[in-house]
Amino acid sequence: MEKIKVITIFGTRPEAVKMAPLVNELQQREEIESLVCVTAQHRQMLDQVLELFNINPNYDLNIMQAKQSLTGITTKVLEGLEEVFEKEKPNLILVHGDTTTTFAGSLAAFYKQIKVGHVEAGLRTFDKYFPFPEEMNRKLTGAIADLHFAPTAGAKENLLREGIKESDIYVTGNTVIDAMNYTVEDEYEFTNKELNEIDYKSKKVIMVTAHRRENWGEGIENICKALKNIVENNKEVELVYLVHLNPIVKDVVYKYLDGVERVHLLPPLDTKETHNLMNKCYMIMTDSGGLQEEAPHLGKPVLVLRDVTERPEAVEAGTVKLIGTNMEVIISNANELIRDKDEYDVMRKAINPYGDGKASKRIVDAILYNFGYNNKTLTEFNVNEKH
Repeated sequence: MEKIKVITIFGTRPEAVKMAPLVNELQQREEIESLVCVTAQHRQMLDQVLELFNINPNYDLNIMQAKQSLTGITTKVLEGLEEVFEKEKPNLILVHGDTTTTFAGSLAAFYKQIKVGHVEAGLRTFDKYFPFPEEMNRKLTGAIADLHFAPTAGAKENLLREGIKESDIYVTGNTVIDAMNYTVEDEYEFTNKELNEIDYKSKKVIMVTAHRRENWGEGIENICKALKNIVENNKEVELVYLVHLNPIVKDVVYKYLDGVERVHLLPPLDTKETHNLMNKCYMIMTDSGGLQEEAPHLGKPVLVLRDVTERPEAVEAGTVKLIGTNMEVIISNANELIRDKDEYDVMRKAINPYGDGKASKRIVDAILYNFGYNNKTLTEFNVNEKH
């Protein structure tokens, strides 16, 4: 039988982190011809991940521009991928999650009648503007996709309710857990000197990220005011805020937190540094989606600075708490975890609902099964089973 030609497409750092272990798995299977196309919707942060996982893309659309718009990204991805697809004529493309690259890549494949596999399928907030534009990117990709690799049983249920055939859905766990098994080291030394000088054993180090569009303006201001209050009223706390490079976020963060004692304002770290900072810290405060999946794997409580989440499993499991951007609510929830060991331990010990490090293998097995190369019974990820 001829090899299945698969093109894996991604453009941002979070996508790259989650697709890297899948790319490595694809390349190990003799039945598959694996190609990688990056759009470089993000450039510098994407390149860090490619280097970390030793991935050399076959195609690089290099679309990133200053002040790029969603329309501009979509148009460039569609036009760039049209040329790639005409040349390579793949049997399947794989996209991940909810970025504009993901939706535009799926649409480009649909126009060429190429099968689409959606990794991390089925997450929903059921509000098309939260998160924006991610919720609709993911939902529209789901409408196009032929194979749906849902990370959890809850994500599968969302897809079934939207009319997706059960035979096209595979519960795999999340590939980010596969990636973290590669990146996290117990005795890790940071390349950043400031991070190495923090006393992680005697201080309660809080890692913070907050940059989502829906929090721009009042949301980020409230978050920063709350963080300042938390540090000033808890002497054992040290705060590490990884500040997004966008001036809309960066200017507000520096206005409120620059120069505050025991606050470290750092640019975004590369993936390995970020994962190891998470591993060393006491707790996490974030509006990121990905960190809600990564932290449970490390036993770190997360306070989510958003009003809704497309990742309810960690909330239900108890390792994540959704608290929004009200200043007083942020302060009270953070103080509870800092001062109440029992409450902290409840969140710290909650079960990880997102995977066992074998998601990439399950996805590739499902691809081979779908194309008739494998007739074995597929084993899905089940959070209640021991792995």
